[in-house]
Amino acid sequence: MTDAEKGFVPGKQSSGSSDRNARDAAVATAGMDEHKAPWKTRFVDSFKRDPNATVTKTPLGNTRGEYDHQAAAEATANTTLSRQLKGRHMQMIAIGGSIGTGLFVTSGAALSTGGPASLIIAFGIIGIMIFCTVQALGEMAVVFPVAGSFSAYSTRFLDPAWGFAMGWNYAVQWLVVLPLEIVAASITLQYWPGAQDTNAAAWVTIFLVVIIAINFFGVRGYGEAEFVFAIIKITAVIGFIILGIILNCGGGPNGGYLGGRFWDSNSVPADYAGYTKNGQPAGSIASGAFNHGFKGLCSVFVTAAFSFAGTELVGLAAAEAQNPRKVLPTAIKQVFWRICLFYMVSLTIVSVLVPYGDARLLGSDGGGAKASPFVIAINNAGISGLPSVMNVVILIAVLSVGNSSIYGSSRTLCALAEQGQAPKIFAYIDRKGRPLVAICVASALGLLCYVVAGGADTANTALNWLYSLSGLSSIFTWGSICLAHIRFRAAWKAQGHTLDELAFTSQAGIIGSWIGFILNCLVLVAQFWTAIWPVGYASLDSAGVAKSFFLAYLAAPVVIIFYIPYKIYYKTPFMTTSTIDLKTGRRDLDTPLLIQQEREEYAKLPKWKRIYKIFC
Repeated sequence: MTDAEKGFVPGKQSSGSSDRNARDAAVATAGMDEHKAPWKTRFVDSFKRDPNATVTKTPLGNTRGEYDHQAAAEATANTTLSRQLKGRHMQMIAIGGSIGTGLFVTSGAALSTGGPASLIIAFGIIGIMIFCTVQALGEMAVVFPVAGSFSAYSTRFLDPAWGFAMGWNYAVQWLVVLPLEIVAASITLQYWPGAQDTNAAAWVTIFLVVIIAINFFGVRGYGEAEFVFAIIKITAVIGFIILGIILNCGGGPNGGYLGGRFWDSNSVPADYAGYTKNGQPAGSIASGAFNHGFKGLCSVFVTAAFSFAGTELVGLAAAEAQNPRKVLPTAIKQVFWRICLFYMVSLTIVSVLVPYGDARLLGSDGGGAKASPFVIAINNAGISGLPSVMNVVILIAVLSVGNSSIYGSSRTLCALAEQGQAPKIFAYIDRKGRPLVAICVASALGLLCYVVAGGADTANTALNWLYSLSGLSSIFTWGSICLAHIRFRAAWKAQGHTLDELAFTSQAGIIGSWIGFILNCLVLVAQFWTAIWPVGYASLDSAGVAKSFFLAYLAAPVVIIFYIPYKIYYKTPFMTTSTIDLKTGRRDLDTPLLIQQEREEYAKLPKWKRIYKIFC
């Protein structure tokens, strides 16, 4: 394999790339010496600060009214985070990483609130938005595979104050997701009678230790774990889709063709499992395409956003990929299949197997995995043993999201610290390329999972508020990515560059970014409406309305609290096309010569393979 094929072009490197290559050489030399030392010494030394973890200049973020954009860009470009993620890791992170309770469990509550048509429409809209967003993110990440990714892009292309707000918004989102998912895992175990007799605190301890241990193996540990988790989830979802089609056609033990019966009004038969097995009152299970009309549809958006959260992690991982130019475009294309396979197809199957009026969707049968529409569908079919298998998949998915939460929050905190937007201690990177202090802080927040010791009511209250912090924050992140891409393209053109100089361009283009940004804004407006006037608000008092609003819209005040004080104190400017830095952090991987060679190779491929490359 030539240097060009590997992604290296001699004699033409940006400052970030050359500095990084020098560091890699130094680390490799040091690594040879370390292998001669006893393993105990190597283990202890691995936690020491990386001696090469320095940047050329400290950002002036701690000086009132002044912020050094150039130094901040250099800091994220020259990060010493370990680059050990391979192509297979990136592809699995893109297609199956961080998919957890949002899809497998809370989609049931969304089905109950809005009905099957609202579920499909809402997830479809968010899916289009995500596709456009990740395509835009991929284009920027290939050019600038820097630490912090989208929060750093907001600082560089929009406004440092907005980058600060988006960075902390994203960090807080993942910091609270860790205890949220660990508690969800302990609740999932309650599906099995034997686990109900064990103190829930014991289960959360086991899950917390496992997740922390994985992340202390560094980015390679995270990548390998997500690779395995994603394969299990992909296999399970494909299996469920096949099973669902068979059940819908009447091939299950209980037989009976279903078709689209549950999309018709009041069409639940008397022998439906919710009546015969679950004891729900006769005639109480409603069905139909919509529930609660347009407001029901709008209410599903926040659940859909929570379910899609983490799709953007593939961009965050770019800074730790071995060769972003090679692996990122392929990984980004997998998101299309993630949206279609995991969300649209599987939820369509669910919608024809379970009517929205089934009380089990709202936890009448004990909550947790028992409220999963996937488990309910299998239970309805009367297949013994398989619900437990699906429950294991849900448990693995929950652990996957917990694993991603430490990764996402620690890398974001580290990048914020490198830009002078968080305490400097968070920028501590050890000799194995781990942001050690940030990982420890993220892990410590996981101790919030011990709210389960306070009983079911206390745990549910805490979970609801944690969920409110994370549910809507992704919308701000995705909107910022789209807007940053729009500004990046404007600056790219204004500074005399052409799209031919980009190794990867968004398949959705600049129009896709505008679509993504507008959809994000519309979802925020729709969610604001349903937050103030929720479904059934007429029966709520003023305290209930206020509680409902903040449970649904808490992320917005958090963003405002981070943005406005920082903006006022540091007087940060809005970045213009002439002041946007398009040099720092760029690698030599996007040289016109290398891109031309790749395009010539692509043109020689058979037609079927060229079509295949569009999607994979």
